[in-house]
Amino acid sequence: MSADREPSRAAEVEDPACRSLGIVVEEVATGRARLRMRVSEDMLNAFGIAHGGYLFLLADAAFSYACNTHGPVTLAHSAQVTFLRPAAAGDQLVAEAVERVRHGRGGVYDVTVRRASGEVVAEFRGQSVMVSGIPGRPPR
Repeated sequence: MSADREPSRAAEVEDPACRSLGIVVEEVATGRARLRMRVSEDMLNAFGIAHGGYLFLLADAAFSYACNTHGPVTLAHSAQVTFLRPAAAGDQLVAEAVERVRHGRGGVYDVTVRRASGEVVAEFRGQSVMVSGIPGRPPR
């Protein structure tokens, strides 16, 4: 976590989906996040390349960490991903999320997913919405 930009407790919240896939939170700062994941054989589709759902999940997780750095619980309102290159088993992927704009309860975030070599694999754009809380869950 960056010392000069102290986010809310977003980086302290454990994400069971990320944990189960071995996704590592490398950095969280206000409006930003960087996560890492190694593509496993279990993540491949019928064509032998990384299933797009896993790439989307990695980008969505980075988006979630970035948009939750402001305090109130913030969820995805909508998102889209563009797959640019296939990823293979063994590829180390890094997703970097950056806040583009926040206005009222909403925000727009871009996430770039790259191989460790720097090659861009996917681009993701997410729109967030702040909520007062999630039913059945205590506020953070």
